[in-house]
Amino acid sequence: MTMSWTRLLARTLVTSSSKSPAKLSTTHRGTAFEERSRNILQNHLSMTLRRVGGKSDGGIDLLGWWWLPPLGVSDPSAPRRRLRVLAQCKAEKQKASPKYVREMEGVLHRYITLSPSFSPHDTGKPPLHHSSQYPVVAVLISESPFTKATLLRAQSSPVPFFLFHLPPVPSSLDTAMSAETDHKWAGTAVWNPALAGTRGLLGGEMEVRWERSPSCDGRPGLWWRNRKLRSWTPETDSSEKGDWDLDLRDQDLLLEDLGRDTA
Repeated sequence: MTMSWTRLLARTLVTSSSKSPAKLSTTHRGTAFEERSRNILQNHLSMTLRRVGGKSDGGIDLLGWWWLPPLGVSDPSAPRRRLRVLAQCKAEKQKASPKYVREMEGVLHRYITLSPSFSPHDTGKPPLHHSSQYPVVAVLISESPFTKATLLRAQSSPVPFFLFHLPPVPSSLDTAMSAETDHKWAGTAVWNPALAGTRGLLGGEMEVRWERSPSCDGRPGLWWRNRKLRSWTPETDSSEKGDWDLDLRDQDLLLEDLGRDTA
């Protein structure tokens, strides 16, 4: 049985607590939050992601794909299309400011510019959210709430943005599952018009909702045309075999270029 993200995070934090230096504790906290974010996005929102991290990550913590129904189809079982996902994870106590939106816009712009398949148009500028044949989505995940200015900045951005607030989990598993602290599991998911609008990448057909399980554990879920969409990735379907992850080497080289560009 797959370990739930709450228990995984708790185990990570317990292991980290044996490390006394504050700097090391902060590092472990950031790593645990990245793993928690990755698990939630993969288990509930149809994404396949890998942690990048490190000094040469080019401002990207998670990199991967988002598997969604094609636009204009009515059959939920139709083969899914993929969108490139670039994600940053912020495990900070202060509210997430608009600077993180601006930073993510820069990361996405550099990623597209450095993509091997990029060919400048007459203006010399790359498309705002396309790399090769795959659209690119910027995902910003924060342990602290987003400020109103941050939400407004993201809403006005031409870049497809997915802002995800995941509050800290209680340190005790017993406390975590109690009714008194149940509200702490709730989070916020915000999509901007460039992503979710009728003229955005999702064509106005998708939305994300927070759901409650019988154990009162809050979790996000995807809804497509007012119907619950089953979370699906090629990794969960043994019959699906393709070359969707054969570009890892090229992506690693691209991340190295991003790291040098931001150094």
